[in-house]
Amino acid sequence: MLTRGDPLAGLLEGPRARGAFMIRACFDPPWSVRIEDRAPLTVMLMVRGDAWITPDAGEPLRLRAGDLAIARGPDPYTCADALDTAPQALILPGERCAYPDGRPLNGSMDLGVRTWGDRPDGSTLLLIGTYLMQGEISGRLLDALPPLLSLTSDVWECPLTPLLMEEIARDAPGQEVVLDRLLDLLVIAALRAWFSSPEAAAPAWYRAMADPVVGRVLRLLQDDPAHPWTVATLAAKAGVSRAALARRFRDLVGEPPMTYLTGRRLALAADRLRDTGDTLDAIARHVGYGSAFALSSAFKRVYGVSPQDHRTRAEAVRVGVGAGG
Repeated sequence: MLTRGDPLAGLLEGPRARGAFMIRACFDPPWSVRIEDRAPLTVMLMVRGDAWITPDAGEPLRLRAGDLAIARGPDPYTCADALDTAPQALILPGERCAYPDGRPLNGSMDLGVRTWGDRPDGSTLLLIGTYLMQGEISGRLLDALPPLLSLTSDVWECPLTPLLMEEIARDAPGQEVVLDRLLDLLVIAALRAWFSSPEAAAPAWYRAMADPVVGRVLRLLQDDPAHPWTVATLAAKAGVSRAALARRFRDLVGEPPMTYLTGRRLALAADRLRDTGDTLDAIARHVGYGSAFALSSAFKRVYGVSPQDHRTRAEAVRVGVGAGG
């Protein structure tokens, strides 16, 4: 179980799907689908059959029954029964589906509630969950992931497959919320397993959690980012001098403590701008800024837009995604 101070807690607190795109993809060979939806993160769980996932840049990945893959957007990729099968359909932004020449599919592959493909009992069955908007997955988490990763059934057994199979085709009140939370749980379970594997290239700040000095400071910044921290107070908590902390933190994390803290505060502010109707003053206090003006200045310097523009754009994307569905 994740607890305060657990390095994974800060990393995995980000997944919060809202109206995620979730389907059962059912195919008979030969089949091939080109994904160009620019989604920030997509999870593919192979229930039966096998498939190849081929990114435009990178090596193809083979999925067999029980395997799971996570693709980090926005780069496109192809999912097919074989490497040489030409795409038969395109998945585009806004949950739009088209033929390779761009003509809309117009529901020709719809097979029922959240079921899509050739026939419901096709020899290949793939459960797919997609986060549609940047912000549903934290930028720090996305930065920590490779473009394509997989967990094979011999090293990890998905505990949620039976529940997903039951819930994904159910048409009941509140079902989207149920599926959103199941997708979040699936991603967290998968990434916990992946980050514990030898091949995972964990980010510098994650590896730094093992350091007795820097790890303690990172946990303080994760657990209470709104506190008025200074290098001096952090150094005192860690039992070292300010100079020693600054040097060690930069060496292990790649940036100074206050720069790391600023990034965390602004990411939290961006999430609250997207997810709540809180005033800018309230958000500023929540994340550790003394005023809305101070938060707005820092936010625009880092994100390139004002907090209000960020909120407006997030709402426009959400409305557009809903219209596309």
